[in-house]
Amino acid sequence: MKAAVFHGIEDIRIEEREIPKIDDDGILIKVSYCAICGTDVRIYFNGQDNVIPPRITGHEISGVIDSIGKNVQGYKVGDKVVVVPQIACGKCFECLRGNSNMCNSADVIGYGLDGGFAEYMAVPGKAVEHGNVIKLEKDQDLKFSCIAEPLSCVINGHKNLNIKLGDDVLIVGAGPIGTMHALLSKAQGATRVILADIEENRLNLAHELGTDFVIDTSKTDLYEEVNEITKGQGVDVGIAACSVPSVQSQVLSVIKKGGKALFFAGLPKGKSINPIDTNIIHYKEISLYGSFGSTITQHITALKLINSKVINADRLITTILPIDKLVDGIKMVRRGEGLKIAIKMS
Repeated sequence: MKAAVFHGIEDIRIEEREIPKIDDDGILIKVSYCAICGTDVRIYFNGQDNVIPPRITGHEISGVIDSIGKNVQGYKVGDKVVVVPQIACGKCFECLRGNSNMCNSADVIGYGLDGGFAEYMAVPGKAVEHGNVIKLEKDQDLKFSCIAEPLSCVINGHKNLNIKLGDDVLIVGAGPIGTMHALLSKAQGATRVILADIEENRLNLAHELGTDFVIDTSKTDLYEEVNEITKGQGVDVGIAACSVPSVQSQVLSVIKKGGKALFFAGLPKGKSINPIDTNIIHYKEISLYGSFGSTITQHITALKLINSKVINADRLITTILPIDKLVDGIKMVRRGEGLKIAIKMS
């Protein structure tokens, strides 16, 4: 099979490899699409401690079951599926209280296990047993379904925000994740959704998709624009959806009293110590949340939103490339070209 193998920083090679073997409890998937995540970009350019070369990366995966182990039940060859990459242990404190996304000993496909930038991918029996392979309806599109993973992470981020009718929501960062935050906020009933970025093309697309206001922060002041839109009240919810430290402070500055802030995007290694005026949080009684990963249930919700077109995946996926062009796609993501880029495997 053809596979894109990460050998080290800025070193991905397209190689011929044997199709992986499965045991009696595993599933072999013929990969259809694997979308490029910002984490894939960081791995390529900076490496990552839990990605030990050589490794096939890629964790936003859709495909078709090619074969199943003799002990596997509930699946058959030909089933269309997506794969939840984080394989929780199911036994630790976090798993037992429903936070499988924060499992203390999870294995992760595309990190510690080979992922989806290959023509075939083996899913271990532990993942099959835990429900990490989700069957799609017959009418669900494999191309669109590959972005269920990032959308599920956005859904997880919203679980504490309780966005409702009448709310004003600000998202800073108009990449695929920020745009998903905007679309989900509208779907949850937000009256005015404001999206800020420095990329004009991305802002224009977000506006076409239903974002109420877009702010180009390379040309205007975020604080002034948000105050004008909200008549000086600020927003009910502010979401930092890009890995720029100053954005976190910007988001806090425009939240109204009693509002909520979500720091969704992680900051680069060595740059995560970020001075913030905590008096803003104290005196305005702002609730501050973080967010990491997602659960299998949230993946299922994401697929429902995509299939019902509540979230328009057709507009979010702007580029499809063959596996030979994976590095080109990674560089496109880094440059902020388009929104979601997916690799078509078969």
